[in-house]
Amino acid sequence: MLHRLITAIQSSRRSAQACLAQYPKQFAGLFAALLLGGVGATYALAAFAPDPADQTIRQVVESIALPELAGSANPGAPALNLYRSDLTRASDTADSLLRRLGVDDPSAAQFLRSDPKARLLLGRSGRLVSAEATKQNTLQKLSARWSAEDDGQFKRLVIEPVGGAWVSRLETAALTVSTRLASGTIQSSLFAATDEARIPDAIAVQVAEIFSGDIDFHRALRKGDRFSIVYETLEGDGEPLRSGRVLSAEFVNGGKKFQAMWFREPVAGAKGGYYTLDGQSLRRVYLASPMEFSRITSGFKMRFHPILQKWAAHRGLDYAAATGTPVRSVGDGVVEFAGVQNGFGNVVFIKHRNQHTTVYAHLSRLLVRHGQAVTQGQHIGAVGATGWATGPHLHFEFRVNGQHQDPLTLARQSEAIPVSASARPAFGQSADAARVALAGAASLQRGTAD
Repeated sequence: MLHRLITAIQSSRRSAQACLAQYPKQFAGLFAALLLGGVGATYALAAFAPDPADQTIRQVVESIALPELAGSANPGAPALNLYRSDLTRASDTADSLLRRLGVDDPSAAQFLRSDPKARLLLGRSGRLVSAEATKQNTLQKLSARWSAEDDGQFKRLVIEPVGGAWVSRLETAALTVSTRLASGTIQSSLFAATDEARIPDAIAVQVAEIFSGDIDFHRALRKGDRFSIVYETLEGDGEPLRSGRVLSAEFVNGGKKFQAMWFREPVAGAKGGYYTLDGQSLRRVYLASPMEFSRITSGFKMRFHPILQKWAAHRGLDYAAATGTPVRSVGDGVVEFAGVQNGFGNVVFIKHRNQHTTVYAHLSRLLVRHGQAVTQGQHIGAVGATGWATGPHLHFEFRVNGQHQDPLTLARQSEAIPVSASARPAFGQSADAARVALAGAASLQRGTAD
C-alpha cells in the first residue's frame, strides 16, 4: 500500500514538472492568483507546511557584556548631585523650604533658622531659590536671587559648607534685560488670558494702563479679542526675577486695532511715554481709573440706593476692591480737602485745571493733606468702607464747574500731546522696529518666546 502511494506521488511530481515545462506562463499566472487570493489562498498553501508541534525546539543561552555604568558600577566616577528650584512662600519655615527642595539635612535647617542672612528667605514670598544636594539628600549648596528694588540690581544669597561649617554670603550684581514676545486671546478676562499665555500680572496691568484711554477693560472686553505684547524681563544669573517695561503692544477690541510703543525723545531730561505708532501720545490729562485694575459695580446712572432705600441719581462710579487697595489721583492737581465729610467718610477732593475736581470717597486711610500738590498716578489713599458704605469700595466723582460728569467720558476726551518735530526721525525708526516685533508676537499661539 505504501509502495503504491510513493509511486503515485513520484508519478504526479514528474507529470507536474513536465506540465510546468510545457506551460510556464500559465503556471506563473496561477501562482500570482494564489498570492493575490488573500487569506483563503494563504491558508490553502499553509496546509502543506510542517506542523509546528512536530518541530524541534532549541533554547540558546548567551552572556551579553553591558557597558560599565557611572556610580556603583564605577567606583572611581564622580558623585552625581541633584538640583531643584522653587519659589519661597510667606509660610515657609526652614524645614518646609528644604523639604520642598528635596533636602533632608538637619544641620542645614538649623543654620537657616539661626543665620541672619539665611533668614532673609523665610517669611518672604516669590524669591527664587535653588538647591544642590547629594544622592543622600544632604545639602551641598543653596542659592537664592531676588530683586526688591527698581535699581537695576539683584541680591544673591549663597549658603554652603566650608571646612565642615556652614557659611553664608550676600552679594549684589547687575540685572540683565531680555526681551520676550507674547500673544493671547480673551475668553473671559484679561488676567485669565495673560495667565494662560504665561504673561506676568505686572505686564497685564501695564497693558490695561496703556490702552485705558481707548478700551474700557471693565465693560468692553469681548470673547475673541486678541493681544500681542513685546516686554522686558529682568534676569539675574540667567533666571527671570521680575518684569520690566512693556516695549510695544497691540490690542484688537471688537475688531478695532490699537497699537502702542514706548518712546523717549533723544534730548536731555526728556521723559519717556507711550505713543501710537503714528506719533500720538497715549498719556492723557486724566487716567481712566483711580485704581490700577478693578471693576465698576455701579455706574453713572440712576440706581436704587442701598442705604437710603430709594431711587436716586448715582453721580459717580463705584469700584469694587479690597480694603487697603491703593487709590491714585487721575491727574495733576492740588488737594482741596482731605478728611471726613458726611456720607463720604474719609474723602479727598483734588482740584485740577479748567475748574475740574475729582472726588475719592469711603477711604480707609488718607495719604495726602490739604494744599498738597499731587501728580498723575500718585497714591492719595486706600480703599475702605467709611461713611455710608455697605462694604469696601471706592466712590469716584468728576465735577466740571461744580457739575457732575461721567468720569469715563471725560477721561477719553482728554487731550494728548504728539511727538515733537525734531524727534520724528528717531521715532519713525523705533516705530518700524515695533511693527516687526509685534508681527512676530502675533504669530505666536497664546504663549511667550524669548
